[in-house]
Amino acid sequence: MQQAVESLVRLLESYRGRDKVIRTVCYGSQLVGGVLSRKAETDVSSHRLGGSLLLFSAQLSHCRTVLRLFDDLSMLAYSRSYGMGTREEDSGVRWISVLTNVADQLYYPCEHIAWAADAELIKVKSDKWWLFSTMLWGTSLLLGILRSLRVLLLLKNKLKRCERDGGGNSRSQLRRQMRGEVLSVLGSTADLSNAIHWMPPGFLWAGWFPNWLVGLMGTISSVIGLIQMSASDSDRTDST
Repeated sequence: MQQAVESLVRLLESYRGRDKVIRTVCYGSQLVGGVLSRKAETDVSSHRLGGSLLLFSAQLSHCRTVLRLFDDLSMLAYSRSYGMGTREEDSGVRWISVLTNVADQLYYPCEHIAWAADAELIKVKSDKWWLFSTMLWGTSLLLGILRSLRVLLLLKNKLKRCERDGGGNSRSQLRRQMRGEVLSVLGSTADLSNAIHWMPPGFLWAGWFPNWLVGLMGTISSVIGLIQMSASDSDRTDST
């Protein structure tokens, strides 16, 4: 128990870890709140609790939006360090990653303008800016899925060569990397389903998801993100 608490504290002390925890609680609250809100109105206590959880989820979502006001520079630093991806072995992975960085970089100012418009700090309509940010987020997710699928194909080919040559340690490492890419595809697909839901009505299944389903998709992607972060931290610990 003590070890679990210490791990949670370490997670919350980092910006990235805290954001992932807030995201998980946000979508988890929306999932539970959506389920409870669907109950018959005769069950007043459950209905009221569901509404409170949905409000709590909305506040956490707003909290994450405000915190992202300070993410532009870190994203810019990452994009500059990656550059044109000349260190990538595969040109497909490189160009997909470059396009993903462009979409991510443009996402932040669009969201900032939408937030500022809602807060009445600037006199513009926020609707189109929220649409732009959702489109860029969806584009980034779709590119991320394509990148992971491409990496999976490359890893599969490497695994076949290792099995022919008999490299035991390399095989286990490649399988671990493949599991990570599969998780990335699942998490990005769950988020992409929500991104499409938030598009204007008439676009695929836009506006069709009830609150509980949005919460479920977001919770799935958030838990996958926590798993991946934990695995990444374990790998860094093992390497040191």
